[in-house]
Formats: sequence, structure tokens, C-alpha cells
Amino acid sequence: MTDPTDGPGILLVPRAAQPRVRWKNDGGWTTELAVRPEGAGEFDWRVSIAEVDADCRFSHFPGIDRSILVLAGPGFDLRVDGEPLAQLRLGDPAHPFSGDRGAACDLVGGPTRDFNVMTRRGRVRHTLTRTRAATLEHRPGLTWLVYVEGGDTLVAGVRATAGDCVILEHVPEDTFPVTLAGDLVLVRLEYL
Repeated sequence: MTDPTDGPGILLVPRAAQPRVRWKNDGGWTTELAVRPEGAGEFDWRVSIAEVDADCRFSHFPGIDRSILVLAGPGFDLRVDGEPLAQLRLGDPAHPFSGDRGAACDLVGGPTRDFNVMTRRGRVRHTLTRTRAATLEHRPGLTWLVYVEGGDTLVAGVRATAGDCVILEHVPEDTFPVTLAGDLVLVRLEYL
């Protein structure tokens, strides 16, 4: 299956344009960076930043593969049904888990902000990493979301500053490779 979106695109999503919405279970708030397809009842992929202010249950997302990465704050212990306890702390790698399972978190010292990626199993596969430098590969069916955590960076000719994200979808061959530097969170999304 290939990526169903049409046309080439390098899209800047400035911090001010990112909507803040309630969690699906109404337990907290998230800032939505991007979702595809937009406006559909069922997404192929969704990227957001959640505000976790208290111990809570996570929303249930059947058929969804998830990854989470602590952006700010002391972090939390993540309890996913049927899995060992995962201790998520600032600076740790992303933690993958299934949206099919019940999940809850216990804060370990105060409010925490985390970066979330969700992809529909069997349609899209993802990876989530934090980095200071990267070169992005290009090939059909591959989308990148670059979130600027701090400073600023130039992404395929588009300047992005702290809190902004840039989405690269169906970018022409001659645009790549794209080399990045800064405090970045990278999401690699591959349609199957």
C-alpha cells in the first residue's frame, strides 16, 4: 500500500497553528502537531505533545501502534497491561507500546510533557528519535515530521524555530538528502 496523500509538500506547522485538544478519554490535554488524513474519523498517523499533570490512564486506541518520548519534566512510570513497568525519563529513548492494551502512568516528581506518535497497524510503520543532527533519506511512501525542540533549523529551505514542526511528504527527489542540526525530534513514517 502506498501513501494516499497527493502531491509534493514541505509544510511548516508553526507553534501558534498547533491546536490544543482534550484527550480522547478527557483525562488531559494534547497539542496536535499533525494527523493524516486530516479531518477523517480514522487516522493513518497522528503526532502530538501531551501534558501529563497527574497520574492518569491513557486513552485506548485499538489497532494503533504507539511510541512515547519524554520532552520535559521528570517523567513517569508507564504501566501497560501485560508488559513490564517502563520507566520513561527525560533523555531516554522512545518507548513503543500497543494502543490495544490498557495503559496508565504514575508521575515521578511533577508534571511532564511527552511526545506521542500513533500509527495504524498494517498501514503505517514509525520510528521516533531525539537527535541534534540527522540526514533524512527519501523514497516513495516515506514521510518525515521534524519537531524543533530548541533553537532553529533549516528543513529543505524552510526555517523552523522552537515549537515548530515541518512535515516532508512526497518531496521531489532533488530536495534530498536534507541535513538537519539543532535540538530535534524526528518522526519517520513509512506507508506499507
